[in-house]
Amino acid sequence: MLKFLLLLPLSGALLVALMPARRSQLIRTLAAGVAGATCLLSLFVVASFDAAEGAQQFFETRPWNPRVGSSFALGVDGISLPMVALSTLLSLIAVVASTGIRTGARLYFSLLLVLEASMLGVFMARDWSLFYVFWEFTLIPLFFLIDRMGGANRHRAALNFVLYTLGGSVFMLVALLLLYDAAPGHSFAMADMAAGGRDLPLATQLLVFAGLFIGFGVKMPVVPLHGWLPLAHVEAPSPVSILLSGVLLKMGGYGLIRAAETLPAAVHSLQPYLAALALVSLVHGSVLAWRQTDLKRMVAYSSVAHMGVVLLGIATLNATGLAGAVFQMSAHGLAAALLFLLVGILYQRTHTRELGEIGRLDSAPKLAFLLAFALLAAAGLPGSAGFIAELHVLIGGFAHWQGWVAVLMLGVLIGATYALRVSGRLCFGTRPHPLAVADLNRVEQVAAGLLAAGIVGIGFYPGPLLTLSAASVRGLAALFGA
Repeated sequence: MLKFLLLLPLSGALLVALMPARRSQLIRTLAAGVAGATCLLSLFVVASFDAAEGAQQFFETRPWNPRVGSSFALGVDGISLPMVALSTLLSLIAVVASTGIRTGARLYFSLLLVLEASMLGVFMARDWSLFYVFWEFTLIPLFFLIDRMGGANRHRAALNFVLYTLGGSVFMLVALLLLYDAAPGHSFAMADMAAGGRDLPLATQLLVFAGLFIGFGVKMPVVPLHGWLPLAHVEAPSPVSILLSGVLLKMGGYGLIRAAETLPAAVHSLQPYLAALALVSLVHGSVLAWRQTDLKRMVAYSSVAHMGVVLLGIATLNATGLAGAVFQMSAHGLAAALLFLLVGILYQRTHTRELGEIGRLDSAPKLAFLLAFALLAAAGLPGSAGFIAELHVLIGGFAHWQGWVAVLMLGVLIGATYALRVSGRLCFGTRPHPLAVADLNRVEQVAAGLLAAGIVGIGFYPGPLLTLSAASVRGLAALFGA
């Protein structure tokens, strides 16, 4: 099933590339059909998954290069499967939201489907060489999507993004080669490299983990490796920003969890430093988001803060905090996707993202309400998915650091401050927008409503998602004696 899940968007990208360039509506319909079929298949995998089993499931492997010990190995567990489902859902939303794409539709939609396949490959790979190939392959469609379809400063944004990510990947590659040398039988299989990594001396583990952390920290991103994020988000088309913030950032968090699984002694010794860096990212990202007047830039900086919550959950090294980190990746993926979707729609109507120029949206009550809901949900509104995630991280962190986790609450308060400020101006501002802003159409309502329903659904009923990852999270926490 995982091979079909990987090949379906790739086949769709090929079909889209063969379509006549002038048939933009047909191209979009075909891309939406492929993305929808991929989403349904991922839900079938979720339904077939045995949540009581923490090991890899649906595992399949084929020798890729036997001379160097690499293989085409795929599998999912309770940590990777939520990311697979999130990737397929947000890819469908991104395709549906791309109604404004007319020129270059064939290139645009084929690149979106290639990007979806690359993201799925990262989360399903069970071989570090295959993981690295998919990790790097995501750069190709993203570079062209930003460089060809982005805003006025798109060339600088695309180059900045690629250079940052490639720079981090160099450190990751060196670290993986060191792990490969330590693995029994010189194998790139994740299980073999984890067995070899755990037997390394602590000093070597620290060195290898530092290389992996730089590579994954750039993508998350954590402070001070976040410089590429605001410019890329601002210049990228809004549907691409949905995937960039909703899924691509989660690749960094997911990779960091796999690194912790491979080098537990290094992570355990660095635990207080990881927690301190997480709290710095949380407060720094929240303050910068609070200072922004450009809505897209504000959401971009808020992503830095929310990924700081993920890093803090990983740093707890206990089952509650790790469960919160995994839950936060899903929760933030939905909230960030909804925000970028609505901000993109608002920009199409008003041709500005400046909060002072938009004013009160009297003529678009549905758009204003959903924007306010998305902002408050991202800030951790009780009843939303983000509240459940932050509560788990708070409880898991309190077990280790007691009063220091109050910094997490400070970040949440700052997030609530700018969420209330923006919501107040859009819904109850003193100056209405000078022109009548069209409200959400039917397609936009379905896309935004699906994301909002997901946020509320897992916020009020988090049990299934927590159960899905519980066994895998407990197995990971057991490596640290928790």
